[in-house]
Parts: sequence; C-alpha cells; structure tokens
Amino acid sequence: MAHIPDGVLSNPVLMAGAVVSVAGVAFGLRGLDPVRVPKVAVLSAVLFVASLVHFPAGLASVHLLLNGLAGIVLGPAVFPAMLVALVLQAVLFGFGGLVALGVNTMDMAVPALLAGGLFRLLWRDGSSRARASLLGAMAGGGAVLLTALMVALTLALSGREFIAAARLVALTHLPVMVIEAAFTAAAIALLSRVKPEMLARPA
Repeated sequence: MAHIPDGVLSNPVLMAGAVVSVAGVAFGLRGLDPVRVPKVAVLSAVLFVASLVHFPAGLASVHLLLNGLAGIVLGPAVFPAMLVALVLQAVLFGFGGLVALGVNTMDMAVPALLAGGLFRLLWRDGSSRARASLLGAMAGGGAVLLTALMVALTLALSGREFIAAARLVALTHLPVMVIEAAFTAAAIALLSRVKPEMLARPA
C-alpha cells in the first residue's frame, strides 16, 4: 500500500505532501539537462511497470518500488520521474489517488533521493564490485524501509483510526525491502562494471 488512495489523508498532511513534492519536482527539473531526459523517461517507465509486479503479504499485497535504484541513477530528477509514474498508475490502474498524489510522490521520492545521495557519498569510480553491490543493497533496501515508514507516518498523522493500517504497511514491506536490496545490489554491481558513468553524480 505505497499508494495511498484519496479520502484517507487529512488536509494538513495533503498540503505538506504537495508542498514537498512541488519543491522537489521544481528542483529536479531545474537541474535536468535535456540530454538526460531520455534516461529519466526510461526510469519513469520502469517505476510504472514495477507497480504491476505484486507479491502476496498476508491479507494484502505489495509490489516492487525500485525507488532506491532510481534515486541512485537519477538524483534529484527522481522527483519528476516518480510523479509521472504515479500519475499514470493512478489514472490507468487506480493505484493511489490524484488528490493524494503529492503525498505519494513525497513518500517515494524523498527516500529515493536520500538513498541516491548516500550511495554517491560512499561510492567512488573504481570501487570494487563487492563494495558497489553492498552499497546498492543498502540503498535499495533502505529506500523501501524509509518509504514504508513515511507511508505509515502519513497515515498515523491523519487519524488514530489509521494506526493499525500504518503498522500493517510497515510490516508488509519488510519482504519487499529484502527483495529490492538483492535486486538493487545486482543491478548496481552490473552497472559499476559495464556503465560506471551512470552511477556518477548527475550534473
């Protein structure tokens, strides 16, 4: 339940999410070189498709997020990429709501940006494949964990009646964290060997 539907969140939470997401998208677009637009579009499509891969988790189901990988590759441009993916998911499949779009974007893009920043802080061109893999696992799993915690927090702040749902969100995303840590570790290890420039700090 990384996508919160409309009619659930309180107005203050919706406003805070909208402000953060608008600022993030503006920041991401301001530094976006036209040469990098195709890469942002491809990652946005990957984020969109990832939502279609569902796993059963108790009474609910969860899906891949891949926001850690997107944050590493895109940097601040992850905000507009995430926004486009979430709009398409909401319009085409009803995942999440349009009114809650700001909060949903914030809950996924902020962890992605933090994970990408931490990865680039610790990774250096020429680092070993094992180090790249470890950092990728940390970024991928950490982004999912932070997303789950932010979703749970936004639900809890919207009313005491959502506290149980907030706990469920946090618990059901633990297996996703493990899966994404492994997937991101493999993807980053491969990129560090064949395309290390994709892991450099975006211009």
